[in-house]
Amino acid sequence: MSHEILLILLGIGLFGGILSGAPVSFVLIGMPTLIALLGAATGGFDLAFLNAFPSRAFGLLTNPILMSVPLFVIMGGLLEKSDIARRMMLTAGALFGERRGGLAYAVIIVGALLAASTGVIAATIFMLGMIALPAMTDANYSPRLATGVICSAGSLGQIIPPSILLILLADQISSAYQTGRRAAGDYAADPVSVGDLFAGALLPGLLLVSLYLAYVFVMAILKPENCPPIKNRNADGSVQKLDPGEVVRALIVPLALILLVLGSILGGIATPTESAALGAAGAMIMVAMDGKDASPWRGKLYIAVFPAAFVLVVVKAFGGANASPLLMAAGAIAFTIFVCGVVLAMWQEMRNGHLSPVGKETALNVSMLMLIVLGAVMLSLVFRGLGGDEMVTEFLDGLPGGNATALLAVMVVIFFLGFVIEYVEIIFIVVPVAGPPLFAAGVDPVWLAILISMNLQMSFLTPPFGYALFYFRSVAPPSLKTKEIYISIIPFILLQMVALGLIAVFPAIATWLPDVIYN
Repeated sequence: MSHEILLILLGIGLFGGILSGAPVSFVLIGMPTLIALLGAATGGFDLAFLNAFPSRAFGLLTNPILMSVPLFVIMGGLLEKSDIARRMMLTAGALFGERRGGLAYAVIIVGALLAASTGVIAATIFMLGMIALPAMTDANYSPRLATGVICSAGSLGQIIPPSILLILLADQISSAYQTGRRAAGDYAADPVSVGDLFAGALLPGLLLVSLYLAYVFVMAILKPENCPPIKNRNADGSVQKLDPGEVVRALIVPLALILLVLGSILGGIATPTESAALGAAGAMIMVAMDGKDASPWRGKLYIAVFPAAFVLVVVKAFGGANASPLLMAAGAIAFTIFVCGVVLAMWQEMRNGHLSPVGKETALNVSMLMLIVLGAVMLSLVFRGLGGDEMVTEFLDGLPGGNATALLAVMVVIFFLGFVIEYVEIIFIVVPVAGPPLFAAGVDPVWLAILISMNLQMSFLTPPFGYALFYFRSVAPPSLKTKEIYISIIPFILLQMVALGLIAVFPAIATWLPDVIYN
């Protein structure tokens, strides 16, 4: 049986299996295996290609980059289970609510903060839908504006670091980049790191947030009745004043944790795994600070953990074990405070019941992810054994218009794949196949990675299969029709297209910051 027929059968089997509702990981492992056996029986496939599966699977599962994923998932899970999101929303609403569009501004800003702290799109949309939608409805906001703002802000976790998508993408982009550059005769290409993609995603993420805020600003001018101001009043009618301590607790502390995690990665001070561990510990402390049994002395210890973590980062930045005696002494004290605070927080949350369900959920999610990774390895081996990578290279090279047309073709494929399968499968299926020929032709890896992540985020919002819309539908009232949800998201999809177009036309939006930091 010819390679072409086997590849067609492989494609039909994969999409049929995925659309059937079967676990994607089983489809990715099982279907290529069946095609390989069929090909071997008909003389169209050499089973020797599968000999590389154990070593490649072991190499991926022990990859230091992927080891940071469980820690970031724990970080997001702890913040999801706590009351932090609700408090952030209420505090931001009180800060901005007294101006037209204020609640919408608050939702976008809180969505960006949650994206940078949890990175879990489903959880973010659930929280914003349950907290912000009733408040915006009570304030007589347009249902379309409220829905669009919540869905779009809740999807920012795809592009704003630390994003699980970017971590997984970094591993695949780096591997595809090395393969592509070797094919072009460059055997000394620099690897692509998580820090590169985090730095590359910062400006595009801020660009998208700015476009959302600008849209609300314009709507507040053109249609003020759609986003009226609200007055924060006490029971006696007096103006309610914000407690500065509550502002610090609700907004500044999460922001400090975000800056600590991202800063340590972007500054090259800590590896992604070390920074993820720091973030998970910080999330544990933040959850413990909300605990009902957090006595005053515990609260003071928990607060002291954050400056202690900052001191540890500074000590490592100035040499770690080779730092000056004064810094080493400060580091020893900070380490003691940090460990005591984290251990106490873990003990408290094990008693309160937050830690156990988060641990189980993390184990489940990471196990599913690793199975998908193994399936992608099997698919890649069978696809290459059938000559699929060569066919893709010939197809992209044969398109008129050079790199621009080839890149557009890949973006279109990713966009439509986003309708039916999740981003993890897309990353591990498309990037190893389409990445090498693009990189061999000279496409910048960071630029391509950011384009892919922006594209995948847009597919989360695009009807009729946008996952973000389904998440919101589950918490929206029955009075809000599905048709209204689809219509509400159109302006924000257009804004995302504008952002994607700007990054495509001006690659420096994605590549300038990594060049400044690392070069």
